[in-house]
Amino acid sequence: MLGAPTFASPLRLSVSERGVPFVQPDASVRLSVSDDDRESASFERAGPRERLFFKSDEVRAGIVTCGGLCPGLNHVVRAIVFALVHSYGCSAIKGYRYGYEGLTASGVAPIELGTEIVRDIHRIGGSYLGASRGAQPLSEMVDSLVRDGISMLFTIGGDGTLRGAHAIATEIAARSLPIAIVGVPKTIDNDVAFVDRTFGFETAVEQARTVLQAAHAEARSARNGVCIVQLMGRDAGFITASATLASGEVNVCLVPEVPFTPTALAKYLEQRLAARGHAVIVVAEGCAAQLGDTSGDSRGAKRDVAAALAARIAAHFRTIDRPIAIKVIDPSYTLRSVPATADDAIYCDQLGRYAVHAAMSGRTDLVVGRVHRELVHVPLEKVAGAARRIEPNGELWRLVLEATGQPRLV
Repeated sequence: MLGAPTFASPLRLSVSERGVPFVQPDASVRLSVSDDDRESASFERAGPRERLFFKSDEVRAGIVTCGGLCPGLNHVVRAIVFALVHSYGCSAIKGYRYGYEGLTASGVAPIELGTEIVRDIHRIGGSYLGASRGAQPLSEMVDSLVRDGISMLFTIGGDGTLRGAHAIATEIAARSLPIAIVGVPKTIDNDVAFVDRTFGFETAVEQARTVLQAAHAEARSARNGVCIVQLMGRDAGFITASATLASGEVNVCLVPEVPFTPTALAKYLEQRLAARGHAVIVVAEGCAAQLGDTSGDSRGAKRDVAAALAARIAAHFRTIDRPIAIKVIDPSYTLRSVPATADDAIYCDQLGRYAVHAAMSGRTDLVVGRVHRELVHVPLEKVAGAARRIEPNGELWRLVLEATGQPRLV
């Protein structure tokens, strides 16, 4: 908290005569759902507070989107602006351009945001504000917030963005500045620690399912047809696993968390093609290490892992003098840039509005996320640098193995 909340929330009079159901100060959500685990850690429940730290109509807010594209980015920006303006009467909102670079002296100047400007941005994919990766000078970013008179900054991004947000909040605290930093977790990989779902994930899975259905048509239309689809997942295979279950067309699912060898995979494909004549393989981009390749881009991912896997498989089938028709599909950038589906759009709207509620109450250095379908405040220090992974002995991977029928590929 930046300090004691002393201002009455305007929400009491803006919704109905009965008022808004404000969240009580001690409301929390436990991480464990087991009644036997009463010592489980818990997070503060998110939502509107009756008392605010900021005088809402005097707030100057900033919004920044960082990292790669993700479905729903514009929905979140729009929701934040609408909540600031319509719920709290704030009219001074800056959109910082192209990630944290926009908070530096060399960055593109910020733009003024309002409801008319953002009214239709949720209809398009990408980022209206622009996005970029990479660290920027910490002191310079905080100096920009001070220069612009910013009361609260909303950072929308994944692990790197949230680590940056925590660093900014720490610097602000060291300077004793009354600036709230609130994050909204954006990673298409759905791997933010403690958060059971990040926005954009559901849209990506839906889009990936369509691709996998097309891949199945390609594979079964060729003699010994094999179609390899590469999906996002630098360290975690949640999209790959979930799209496998959603499509019902995948025969082999490969994720970074579960070991496999190209040799074992090729041997299994021999059996699969002999029995069924075609196969669909879906592989997460972070599986390059399983191929013995530790090189990659600046984010640690190898963009052509599917092509490398196809080359290994083709080489194996040449050694046994057996014809095989392999096709490779990488829809990654297409999946990232589409508008959000209805379910994701609703979730984005919730996240954006609850982020505003948190900042207005003086809460800072946190991310608004979902735990057991409840929105909560998770301290950025817990999220930054941590991550969720598929548990190889857990239910999700068990369901994948049942759906595909694949054996252990080691």
